[in-house]
Amino acid sequence: KRPLVPKKFPCNAEVQEVLDTFKMIAEIGSEPFGAYVISMTTSASDVLAVRLLQKEAGVEEHLRVVPLFETKNDLQNAPGCMELLFNNSWYRANLSSPPQVPNVGWQPHQEVMLGYSDSAKDAGRLASVWSLHQAQEKLVELSQKHQIKLNLFHGRGGSVGRGGGPQYLATLSQPAGSVQGWMRVTVQGEVIDHYFGLSSIASHTMERYTTSVLKATLFPPSAPSADFRGIMSRLSESSCDKYRAVVYEDPEFVEYFRAATPDFELKGLNLGSRPAKRKQGGIESLRAIPWMFAWTQTRLQLPVWLGVGSALAAEIDAGNLSLLQQMYQDWPFFRSTIELLEMVLAK
Repeated sequence: KRPLVPKKFPCNAEVQEVLDTFKMIAEIGSEPFGAYVISMTTSASDVLAVRLLQKEAGVEEHLRVVPLFETKNDLQNAPGCMELLFNNSWYRANLSSPPQVPNVGWQPHQEVMLGYSDSAKDAGRLASVWSLHQAQEKLVELSQKHQIKLNLFHGRGGSVGRGGGPQYLATLSQPAGSVQGWMRVTVQGEVIDHYFGLSSIASHTMERYTTSVLKATLFPPSAPSADFRGIMSRLSESSCDKYRAVVYEDPEFVEYFRAATPDFELKGLNLGSRPAKRKQGGIESLRAIPWMFAWTQTRLQLPVWLGVGSALAAEIDAGNLSLLQQMYQDWPFFRSTIELLEMVLAK
């Protein structure tokens, strides 16, 4: 069998860095590492390519590969992507349940990461949280269909615009079945001291995590009614259209953003593990973290609320005020979304 990648394979620096990374994993062994997270996953081939490159590099014990779905479209396509992988006999046979995750009778285990920052930058907060909610529902249904244990990894940031907020409230508002005795979340550097800076605070934080996970597992929320889903879908699409019309389609927005926020100054700071931009261009090329960080510095928090007011006003004008009030009363997901929005506006 000829090697997939020849020893003197001619490639650019970025490709060589990827190949060298897998060689280093093979040399050191997988024990010091956790998961191999694939940012901006768009297709099943992204996941299979990482498995293949691990095999080619000689990694004896493969790192578990975690697809990260980030934009609105990618979140909508996530169930279809995972369906293709679960239907692949080789992929399914090579799934396993890692020792740190309890096995409740289903041997195959799949971890999926959900991106809050990029989806909010891409479509606005309301469309983002609804896309995340729907993706979780469909992924849970898919995992049950294939009898594969699903562990959802929530890539939340520190601010509300990046999926932040009270963790207890966030956990209890997850779809039924998405929290099954455990969940994985990120704790960003800018808030880690706030939650774990002192031993007493860290203990209280872990208590909130434990209590919320147990409660969400034992008493999951009821599935929303068709009426609730219909209104939430319209709110999502309406707010997304308004958000994108301003952020991506208004030719003067980029100039306004650079004048109204310290975007230029932030680019010069040696902060973060990645460049502020993926490539040259406008808003679409700016990474989600510096995008939200820039708005946070001015306290305007525009990505959190832009488009939400007009979407709610349209539903109220259509005679759905009482139904919106019922959604707030009976649906934890909608109530937490509105309460976090109110908190941002109050500040």
